Amino acid sequence: MNGSMIRMTMADGAEIGVYHAEPQGERRGGLVLVQEIFGITDHIRDLCDGFAADGYEVLAPALFDREAPGLEADYGGEGLQRGIELSRDIHPIEASVADVQVCVDALKAKGPVFAVGYCYGGSVAWLAAARVEGLAAVSSYYGRLVPDSKEAPKVPTIAHFGRHDHGIPIEGVEALTAAEPENATIYIYDAGHGFNSDRRDDYSPEAAKLARERTLELFRANGG
Repeated sequence: MNGSMIRMTMADGAEIGVYHAEPQGERRGGLVLVQEIFGITDHIRDLCDGFAADGYEVLAPALFDREAPGLEADYGGEGLQRGIELSRDIHPIEASVADVQVCVDALKAKGPVFAVGYCYGGSVAWLAAARVEGLAAVSSYYGRLVPDSKEAPKVPTIAHFGRHDHGIPIEGVEALTAAEPENATIYIYDAGHGFNSDRRDDYSPEAAKLARERTLELFRANGG
C-alpha cells in the first residue's frame, strides 16, 4: 500500500479514519474517493493508490467510523447485510456528503479537487456534485440513488451504470439519460453491479478499464 490511515475531524466534531495516498510524480490535483458500503477495504485502498500513481493526492474518509469504527465488511452474508443496514438505516447520507466537503476543503488550497465514488459512494459523489463547494468534476459509479435524484450536478459529472445491475433498474438509468441532466453524462456498460471491483463476481475488466479512462479524461479536462 502506498497510503496510510490518518485521523481527521469532520464538521460535526467526529474524528474518523481517512485513507491518505500521496501523489506520485507530478501532482495533478486532489481527489476524494468515496467508499462502497463495505468500508475502507483493501479494494478501496488499492483504488486510492491507483489514482495516486496517476498524480492525485487522495483522501478516502471512513464514512461509517462513527457507527462501526474500522469497518471492513465482506461482500456477502453478514458483511453485506451490515453494510446495507449502515448505509440505509443508520448512517445519514447527509453526513457522508458533509465529510466529502471537509476532505475537499483539506485539499483545495493545492489545486483542483475531484471526487469519485463507488456503489453507496456513487450516490454520495452525485450528491456532492450538487452540494459540495470546491469540486472541479465528479465521477459516480453505479449509485443506487442517482436515477431518482432530483438534484443536478453543479460541476461536470459522469455516471457509470451496468445494464445488468439487479439493484438499479435499467429503465431508471435510461430515463435519466433521456432527461439529459445538466452538467452530467451517463454511461451504460454491458455489465452488472460492482463491475469495477476485481473482488466481485460482476467484475468486468473491459468496463472497468473504459470507465477509469473516462474518469481520468474528465479530470484532465477540468484541470487535473
